[in-house]
Amino acid sequence: MADLPFIDTHVHFYDLENPRLRYDLLKPGAQHEIIEDIRAIKALRYWADDWLAETRFANVSKSIHVQCAGGIPDPVEETRWLQSFADRLGHPHGIVAEVHLAEPDAAEIIERHLEFANVRGVREYRDDDYLRDPAWERGFSLLESHGLVSCLHAKPETYRDVKRLAEEYPGMRLCLDHAGFPRARDDEYFELWRREITDLAEAQNVIVKVSGLDICDPRWTIDSLRPWVMTCIEAFGPERTIFASNWPFGRLFASYPDVIGAWATLIEDFSLDERTAMFSANAERYFRI
Repeated sequence: MADLPFIDTHVHFYDLENPRLRYDLLKPGAQHEIIEDIRAIKALRYWADDWLAETRFANVSKSIHVQCAGGIPDPVEETRWLQSFADRLGHPHGIVAEVHLAEPDAAEIIERHLEFANVRGVREYRDDDYLRDPAWERGFSLLESHGLVSCLHAKPETYRDVKRLAEEYPGMRLCLDHAGFPRARDDEYFELWRREITDLAEAQNVIVKVSGLDICDPRWTIDSLRPWVMTCIEAFGPERTIFASNWPFGRLFASYPDVIGAWATLIEDFSLDERTAMFSANAERYFRI
């Protein structure tokens, strides 16, 4: 268990038996884009209740749920479902909801999400050139007036598009998910990732979420994680770095206490104030939870 309270800024809950929800990735036969086999987490449900039972000895103080449902006609249904957990259990404290920002109804969907008290951000999980789409950018521009964080799925080849958006919308809050989702682990790729993420970090309204590194490093160790984590902190500073578990996907590679313990070990040489910032205070401030 980490000695400091931890805010988990990237968790997923789901319910395959709920007729109002749909999870394309969790359907029988569906394949993750990178992980070869995710059958071990394809239970019929993973509720906030189940996550709390699994993490109750890990010193987790708050949580943020990031969009998990996909392919449903009305993404607000997931937010409605998640808010019911928050009202009953206290978790999640923040909800990052799905909005298809390029669609004509993006403004309406945002307004409907905001009827629920815990909505704090928006994510649209796409792996194409959406960051360059003028229609998507029009939807993106709506988020600032509502104080919503844009949680972005990107890769080193698209960090410059993230930086351009951050600079054109200096009042926006952007969160680079999964340490920018580095896909390879060879030296040449690391240098590409390091160069691009350091350049992106010049945009002061972007923070980095250190999570998901196990997806492309399933047999991770403290030493294998270290260069990626330290580079994130060097680039963004302790004041713009947060940590997360990506649970329950992280369970494919380790136990929950192992993951949080790894983050704690990697930052153990930082000051108490810096460790507290990265483990909880930055998330509270940036996501207003």
